[in-house]
Amino acid sequence: MKTTAVKIALKSRLAYLIVMLVFGCFSVFAQKIDTNKIWLKPKVKVASRIPVIRGSVQPYRPSYNVLSSSNAGGESNREKSAKTLTILKIYPNPVVEQLNINLRLEKETNVSIKITDLLGNEIVTLSNEKMPAGEHTKTYNMPSKLNAGIYFLRIVAGGEPLIKRISVL
Repeated sequence: MKTTAVKIALKSRLAYLIVMLVFGCFSVFAQKIDTNKIWLKPKVKVASRIPVIRGSVQPYRPSYNVLSSSNAGGESNREKSAKTLTILKIYPNPVVEQLNINLRLEKETNVSIKITDLLGNEIVTLSNEKMPAGEHTKTYNMPSKLNAGIYFLRIVAGGEPLIKRISVL
């Protein structure tokens, strides 16, 4: 009779342990589910495409007033807004030995043509001369000290800079 009572006690304890393991009461044997991380809908992450600038950066304000109409005729506004320099063509690009620049000047002015690297450092001055108004085609031989790569051609006419990218082979 004692053996049957012991068997029943062992069976009941075994059943108790199984129930505890199944329902996760023993954290040593069973892993509990973290209910805080279960979501039925995924959270939408709001990302702004506009970068946030932190610091004291002054906004750009043009030095001229677009809406002002101080001149009745408007002739001097057109003269001020007319560009002194217009580049028609830079060829061949990529450059091997010679560079041809076709440009138009609206008035006689001093023209400076320089080659700079990507950091803005001046590499070569191709021309610095006074040129008359009209259309001009200039041909320059590329210096041998120029390595293959990407450079900028900086043309300044009458204080008005114009920058174009060139590739040198």
